[in-house]
Amino acid sequence: MLVSYINTGLRDKYEDLEDMASSEGFDVKEITERLAAAGFVYSDELRRFIGE
Repeated sequence: MLVSYINTGLRDKYEDLEDMASSEGFDVKEITERLAAAGFVYSDELRRFIGE
């Protein structure tokens, strides 16, 4: 669910992960680590998390 929430926000509302983190009040490192543990990595090129 978290990856869907983040990816939807990135697609619909925010320029990139840093922009979303700043607006939503979360830490980029914490989110990327949590999602990495679930098998997802952030793609700067695609501006979303993708499965490894």
